[in-house]
Amino acid sequence: MSTKAKNHAGKRPAKLLSGGNPQIPKGDGDGPVQDWIAAAPDWKQAICARLDELIEQTVPNVTKAVKWNSPFYGGPGNGWFLAMHVHSRYVKVTFFFGRELKPMPPVDSTDPHARYYHVLEKPGIDERQFMDWVRQAAAIPGWDPGMKAGLKRSDPNPQVDWF
Repeated sequence: MSTKAKNHAGKRPAKLLSGGNPQIPKGDGDGPVQDWIAAAPDWKQAICARLDELIEQTVPNVTKAVKWNSPFYGGPGNGWFLAMHVHSRYVKVTFFFGRELKPMPPVDSTDPHARYYHVLEKPGIDERQFMDWVRQAAAIPGWDPGMKAGLKRSDPNPQVDWF
């Protein structure tokens, strides 16, 4: 994206924060997420675009938003199951309830529920494993940021027939 390009809302391009994560205004829907992806630097842009495609293939009715300068993915009424963040050497994918996935994503978190998957330029995305994690994560209740006092599920017994 050139420095003079406008995003989907006709606003100025994103600024990159330390580590290279795009600073994008919060917003609901695919538009802000695509703006965030377009603003990701270097090889990370292609990785983020492919992760987004794989999530859409795995969960066709996925809900998207940009919050706290990161794209979030979830299900209607089911909370958020995944977020992405760009770092200088990798793209971090957060599975909010990653400890429940089999096998667990490889990187531990200080959060007692979350696990991370760090995608490096090489070898890139393990697409089969990533899609399996997405499928599992989308089928369980996700994180609801409106709940206080730590990480809370959106509903202990959700209807997860949305994908």
